[in-house]
Formats: sequence, C-alpha cells, structure tokens
Amino acid sequence: VQLQASGGGLVQPGGSLRLSCKASGINFSINTMDWYRQAPGKQRELVASISSGGKANYVDSVKGRFTISRDNVRRTVNLQMNSLKSEDTAVYYCSVTLGRLFWGQGTLVTVSS
Repeated sequence: VQLQASGGGLVQPGGSLRLSCKASGINFSINTMDWYRQAPGKQRELVASISSGGKANYVDSVKGRFTISRDNVRRTVNLQMNSLKSEDTAVYYCSVTLGRLFWGQGTLVTVSS
C-alpha cells in the first residue's frame, strides 16, 4: 500500500489549499478514504472521510470550509481547504483502513500571516 500526499504549503489566514493523495496497491474504488491531521503537540485527528459511494463526513471544526472528493479513475482523494485558519496548521495524512490503518507520508500545511 502506498499513499502519496501532496499540495501542502504556507498560506495566509483566509486562504485556500488543495491536497491530493494518490493511492496504489489497493482496490481503490471500494475503499473508504480518510484525511487525518496532526498539529504540533496534539493527537492525530480524523478530518474527513469519503466512502466508496462518495458519502462524505467531516469533523465539526472544518464543516463548511473543507471538501473531500475522490477520483476512482486517477485513484486519488482530494481535500479542498478554504477559509483556512491558524488552527488548521498541521501535517495532513491520507489513510485507508485495510484490517489496520495505512498512512501516507503526510504533507505540511502552515496557516500564518
């Protein structure tokens, strides 16, 4: 299983970023895909999930600002992040559960002026 995340960077508060994660080694279209994040000094938290059928769920703190989507042909899961806040600063990981959680290498998002 390989999960390659990209798209992180430095952005000002109120700005936007789009994260992408390309998956290989899994039957992508049938799996729920997740985005987690881990801020400095905090535990990793589940940010958003998207089922094989496209149903999305979000943690309350990002509802209305983040949108998760998937492209089963390109085997990618994306996270569009708008109206970013300083508290969104974290390393973001895509993941999939196949008996256990598999993580990608993470991509750093820094929201700062």
